[in-house]
Amino acid sequence: MWWDRFLDPLRGRAITIPPLDGGLRPNTALETAPVVAAVPRPAALAVADGRLLVATGNEVREIGPGDDVPVFGFARPVSALAGLADGGFAAALEDGTIAFCGGRHDGRTLAGIGPDRLTCPTALAEVPDGSGHLLVTQGAPGKAPSDWVADLMEHGAAGSLWRLDPASGEAQCLAGGLAWPAGVLPLADGGAIVAESWRHRLVRVAAGRAPAPVLEKLPAYPGRLVSIASGGALMALFAPRNRLVELVLQEHGYRRAMMAEVPRPLWIAPALDPPASFLEPLQCGGVRTMGVFKPWAPSRSCGLVVELDATFRPLRSWHSRADGRRHGIVDVAVHGSQAIAASRGGDAVVVLEPEDHP
Repeated sequence: MWWDRFLDPLRGRAITIPPLDGGLRPNTALETAPVVAAVPRPAALAVADGRLLVATGNEVREIGPGDDVPVFGFARPVSALAGLADGGFAAALEDGTIAFCGGRHDGRTLAGIGPDRLTCPTALAEVPDGSGHLLVTQGAPGKAPSDWVADLMEHGAAGSLWRLDPASGEAQCLAGGLAWPAGVLPLADGGAIVAESWRHRLVRVAAGRAPAPVLEKLPAYPGRLVSIASGGALMALFAPRNRLVELVLQEHGYRRAMMAEVPRPLWIAPALDPPASFLEPLQCGGVRTMGVFKPWAPSRSCGLVVELDATFRPLRSWHSRADGRRHGIVDVAVHGSQAIAASRGGDAVVVLEPEDHP
């Protein structure tokens, strides 16, 4: 309510962002990580039949020892990938279609989840019970995956998690009312961990139960997840939280006017790309001084990958800070013994090497 702004100082409330400490302590390990392939605007990663796949634009490419080669082309941009146990892969497209390439469902496409049309697939993962079913997250009905900034600015919380049978097309809704679910990690007990981006947390989802938080108050927006051999997981966080953005999210009139009158790339909102234009919004701490941009400056973008233990507590992290270029980490994968990350803002797929971490 309007009186909260006057009463909050007396209540001890303020706009705060959780600090980067402990396992999230800043470093430059992501900025200095070896490049596997230079890929323009990578959108997703997957491992299928031992092949490392990356989605860029309308294509899925295989990253080989020397170069990346096209594997399949689609009519629409690819928003998410999932490797399948039968050697094929599933690709979610910007128009909501899920296409299967290779394996037993080769050539099959699905455009709906239950009675509704799938419009915003943000993440895919195969259920590890041998059924061949997929877990699909829908960011927001009526929006495309690329509309994530608009959904944040509109305080969207209409996302959902579905279990999809590719053979029959039947789907079961496991959870609704999610604030932009951007990543999903299947669990052996039939449940799943979902990255709920706009609520800055990971939640455990199981059929017939309300989502239960397992990790909250993250300093950035969580996205894709992948399990690792230690029993934990890698988590990509695609953009940092920012006090100025948090303020704009509370100022409803200003935010609506900004969305109506200002081009989307210039909104005071998170971004996947490092600063590139003098027209972009700027905070005082981010002003260049004698040509130097401080790594600790407030930023709309960053690069961040976090390793979680089996209880989903942060162990360590890889960063590209405000003055870096490998921002917008949209996906992570495990290929053999290597952990891989895709930087959309940095146009690169890189290896996360443990020895590079301080």
